[in-house]
Amino acid sequence: MPAIKITPLGAGQDVGRSCILVSMGGRHIMLDCGMHMSAGDQKKFPDFDFISSRGVGVDEYLDVVLISHFHLDHCGALPHLTEVIGYNGPIFMTHPTKAICPLLLEDFRKVAVERKGDTTMFTSAQIQTCMSKVTPLGLYQCVTVGDIFIKVYYAGHVLGAAMFYVRVGNESIVYTGDYNMTPDRHLGSAWIDRCRPDVFITESTYATTIRDSKRIREREFLKKVHTAVARGGKVLIPVFALGRAQELCILLDTYWERMGLTAPIFFSAGLTEKATNYYKLFITWMNEKIQKTFVERNMFEYKNIRTFERSLADNPGPMVVFAAPGMLHAGLSLQLFKKWAPDPKNMVIMPGFCVQGTVGNKILNGAKKLEFFNPKETIEVKLDIEYLSFSAHADAKGIMQLTRMCAPRHVLLVHGEGNKMGFLQKKVEKEYGVPCLYPANGETAVVPTPDVRNTLLERNLISVVPSWFRISSRIFDGLIVIADDKIRIMSEQQTAETLSIRLHRFFFTETRSFTSTCPPAVFRKHIIKQLQSLFGAFAAIKDDDLGHSEPIPPQRPHVLVEILPQACSIQTPDEPVATFPYQVCVSWEEGVVEDEVVYRFVDSLHVVKAGGLESSSVLLHHEEEGELTGSISDDGSGGGSDDNYNISDAEQEYGCLLPLKKRSAGQFAEGDLDCLDDVR
Repeated sequence: MPAIKITPLGAGQDVGRSCILVSMGGRHIMLDCGMHMSAGDQKKFPDFDFISSRGVGVDEYLDVVLISHFHLDHCGALPHLTEVIGYNGPIFMTHPTKAICPLLLEDFRKVAVERKGDTTMFTSAQIQTCMSKVTPLGLYQCVTVGDIFIKVYYAGHVLGAAMFYVRVGNESIVYTGDYNMTPDRHLGSAWIDRCRPDVFITESTYATTIRDSKRIREREFLKKVHTAVARGGKVLIPVFALGRAQELCILLDTYWERMGLTAPIFFSAGLTEKATNYYKLFITWMNEKIQKTFVERNMFEYKNIRTFERSLADNPGPMVVFAAPGMLHAGLSLQLFKKWAPDPKNMVIMPGFCVQGTVGNKILNGAKKLEFFNPKETIEVKLDIEYLSFSAHADAKGIMQLTRMCAPRHVLLVHGEGNKMGFLQKKVEKEYGVPCLYPANGETAVVPTPDVRNTLLERNLISVVPSWFRISSRIFDGLIVIADDKIRIMSEQQTAETLSIRLHRFFFTETRSFTSTCPPAVFRKHIIKQLQSLFGAFAAIKDDDLGHSEPIPPQRPHVLVEILPQACSIQTPDEPVATFPYQVCVSWEEGVVEDEVVYRFVDSLHVVKAGGLESSSVLLHHEEEGELTGSISDDGSGGGSDDNYNISDAEQEYGCLLPLKKRSAGQFAEGDLDCLDDVR
């Protein structure tokens, strides 16, 4: 039985599973390639030995690598994979992620090599070579690598963060990376189609947490900062360079301006300028409000926030400093923490999740004394420690919401703590009735998938669709119905009966009036020949006035040509050759044939040869005027309903209909697209 195999390769014990190997349809996809931020030596990298143990090289084994966003726990090991391990295959990430990744990788490399003496870290040249191998993707862009289909979705979280839908043959997964279901001051919320994948691989950082109101959190944050500054203390806010930093800067900058506060606010040197440039460049990734006000005022050009210099750390008096990185494991944020921790007037506000083993995680768990070994020192922790979750991860409610939106057959939890994932597993299985797994690092989860092959599909279609129906070019032949993990192929009629709904059939009409020298018998013969060559068994002709009619069963989809009773010759002194007036009505059912083919057929009607010569013809009337007229029928006859419809160009494109009594043709012409919002 076919199956999808998923193996987390991430470093660390519980958290940091930001490297996931997926095998399906004979293909191998790596989802993210991150490092564990607090681990040393080779432990910070994923377990790439898992791939080498397969007995082939990494290039022969891996088909594609997908990077969800620029945080180092999701992309930090990518240069190691490409330049040290030797992977040279396709790598995809979004445009903002490709632009920002090398900056963060280089900053981290400098800290690791120049300050900690790490000898296992990649070089600056390797970072540049690695990024040159990356192919950037746009939002909602689709790409194929052989038989692997990939689509990009918006994840919120940070600038450029993406979720990926991946399909190989009949098997599919969705990988979320990190995402946020709550829109904030500069980014929107994550969104995905109801794509029903076999496996939904979701982060579970906040597997047991339901955050309170965003407005309450913002008010509490401003109150704590103001209180500390008022008593003369220094406030340290550890943040990552891009992401929550911009969100909190907008919030604090606006509050300072409104309250008239004068205590200085600082941001790590260089990061403000970089952030402003990237948010200008990728403004289309921002929320609607930011985009609308961007021309008048760039919200990322702060009025009360300045660049921080290290010499300012010992200045007397209050100040607020945003410093990277966000978990107090290295860099400026850790240096300032060591300097300010012994003073009880000071405060550190942790605005996001901290990985186990980091200084941030230790102080949040109540540590009052910390030991450091490079250089060796002991720090007394006396400052106020506050935790306010401004993390851009989805909470438990958001995870359940995106799971419901995606409607998967199986759920797999990653990027979380084991005991908390166990709680969320039970909640998913109870509420949605689908299996849920959370494999440990190095453990392979095997998810069985339905055996849906083309031969099975074709065999079932033949059994449910009449033979006369299958010979058409009709797009819609049947439905694949999935229920109770079983797949059935059902016809339209069977589905309608099962769901107790009525089938509607749409018929459209084109009418032409003209005169021709072609006599009725020749004209009719010409039409029959054209109908049979274009529409085959779906053609029917009605011309009672000419003494002949070929009825077609009303349940069949068809193209009907009706010659109205005007076929009598006209001869005038100015026109010595007899001419015949014709009014021809062509009706067809939507979806049976291509509309363009019908239009070409209608246009050819008045050009008919009589006696070997092309007849003279005059187009007298054409009932089109920008839209078609049509009817909708419940009984399959094509004319049993009084609900007439106008169908505008916009409606044909977007697939919606408005009753004629609700819209006039003039209104359609003035606002085709406006009507779509009303319908939806």
